[in-house]
Amino acid sequence: MLLLAGKALRSGWIAAALMGACVGLFGHLASAAPSSPEPLVDKLVLDDTIQPVSSDELVRAIARANANGASALLIQMDTPGGMVDSMRSMVAAILGSHVPVIVYISPSGARAGSAGFFILESADIAAMAPGTEAGAAHVVFEMGKPDATEAEKVENDAEAFLRSYVTRRGRNPDAADAAVKSSHSYTAEEALQQHLIDVVANSDQQLLADIDGREITRMDGSKFTLHTADARIQLLRPTLRDDLLGWLVDPNIALLFLIGGALLIYLEFNAPGTIVPGSLGTLMVLLAIFGLNLLPIRYTAVLLLIAAMVLLVLEAKFGGHGALAIAGIVCLTFGMLTLVAAPVPEMGISPMVAIGVSIAFGLITFGLVRLAFRARQRKAKIGADAMVGYDAVAMEPLAPAGHVLVEGEIWRAIASRPAGKGDQLRVTGHDQMLLYVEPAGPPQPPTQSAA
Repeated sequence: MLLLAGKALRSGWIAAALMGACVGLFGHLASAAPSSPEPLVDKLVLDDTIQPVSSDELVRAIARANANGASALLIQMDTPGGMVDSMRSMVAAILGSHVPVIVYISPSGARAGSAGFFILESADIAAMAPGTEAGAAHVVFEMGKPDATEAEKVENDAEAFLRSYVTRRGRNPDAADAAVKSSHSYTAEEALQQHLIDVVANSDQQLLADIDGREITRMDGSKFTLHTADARIQLLRPTLRDDLLGWLVDPNIALLFLIGGALLIYLEFNAPGTIVPGSLGTLMVLLAIFGLNLLPIRYTAVLLLIAAMVLLVLEAKFGGHGALAIAGIVCLTFGMLTLVAAPVPEMGISPMVAIGVSIAFGLITFGLVRLAFRARQRKAKIGADAMVGYDAVAMEPLAPAGHVLVEGEIWRAIASRPAGKGDQLRVTGHDQMLLYVEPAGPPQPPTQSAA
């Protein structure tokens, strides 16, 4: 009986031990199981004008966010505006993105002007930092003011384009229209009150915390809940190509490259075989043309630049007492100032750069061309022709013929009056290989005839 009780007791202890081991194993596995990964938010910083380079950056950022499984793409923006075509491409990319796009006007003092306002309103979440502004989206015509009918058509088209997605985003279309019709601009607080934006936040982290769990309506009508709390923000840095193009798209840089390259090419033509100026100048001109090709160019300004070059060449060749040179510099200045049809001042050529470059380039070009024409008109002198005007030394008495030493060469010469050996003479002319010389003393003043 006692034996049976002992066996039962041992069996109970074994069962309890096995149960405890199982519980411990399951507890360890539960604690070792990987927790759900933290959400990832890609971030792109756009702090430049809206042009083809910034459009390419945004399109590639959206494609990358869609590919790497990001929970959202955060676009921190500060822009005065820019080109309409580039803006439409950026808006289309945002509206077609599978990943929610957050546009955040930041830091304090930043703005979303003109084309930037259209981009802000296209986002799934539109946000602004305190002390920022957005609006002033009236259409600016790049190639001058068109007639009233055409202007009305373009403005109505821009307003319809804005309303087409503002309404779908659940924002205020009337307040958005006011930014286009009357160039109205809103502070962050005013934009929030007018239902043009969704959040006012002080930082990226606060913004992501505020929108966490918020349900948004995508452009296709589907609902999506954001999960952005404690998200890891991954900054998308521009590539070397983006940095180079962003530098070249600055019209002031492109202009300096164009002028500097043209001068280097001219130097190569005047000193053939140097190679380096010509190669570097060609590279600079090609880069300048590439950069300017991304900007709206006025062809009337190009004609002014061509006319300026023609006037400078005519001044150097024929001489116009400076009148042609001044006219050329004026044409050059106006051509540079109006070369880029900038929709915002930040995309135009600086007046100081245009005036300074045109004056310097005009004077340098005029001087170089004038020197080139003089060199071409000056005949090369060889033989006896080259001796005229040089000093000579009598190698023997000249009465009047004899031999003289000129620039290390011995020549037969005839003196205008007898000269002794070693006398200093000057060559005044020649007859084939025979030189004419005279004493090299200071010239005598002309004899005054008696009245």
